[in-house]
Amino acid sequence: MDLTAVERENTVLGQDFLTWLWYRIASGSHMFQLEDGKYYSVNMEQRISVQGGNGEGVETATVNSPRGELTEAMTGLKTGKKVCRAQLRFQSDEDEWTLTVKAEDFLFSGLKTPKIATRDEEGDDPDAKFLEKVYLLEKAMTMFDTIFKEFLKVRLSSDWKEEAAKVGSWIGAI
Repeated sequence: MDLTAVERENTVLGQDFLTWLWYRIASGSHMFQLEDGKYYSVNMEQRISVQGGNGEGVETATVNSPRGELTEAMTGLKTGKKVCRAQLRFQSDEDEWTLTVKAEDFLFSGLKTPKIATRDEEGDDPDAKFLEKVYLLEKAMTMFDTIFKEFLKVRLSSDWKEEAAKVGSWIGAI
């Protein structure tokens, strides 16, 4: 099997996913549900990269806007680029996670979890802080996996053409 072909397919799938997620959030459908029934929201944050072309003609536009104005990235979408990297924020109850994900390999970077309690009480389990941090990391991964599963349900179904057309209409309207 040609490894570069697989890498290209993974990149395309990742770009479709992140572009679809931006569309979904912008369309007001930013709520997702975990298997335990709890809801959480997802938002695109102030850092996003879009990419288009192939080979030596690959062009990337990266926007880092503290006010969340992603106009240059939106213009990139209109010229046929797709999201290749995005900063996401998950909110559940009063907790908040932020992370950056790359489309080509779904690599997370800059993952920030909610703060954990830092006071040690006498008799506290010495591993409690570590275990809580691991729990918060796993929860972030579960939230991401839930979104990706929802994308795959649509992407692998006969509804994908219709959904892709909606994404295209959204891009045309921005």
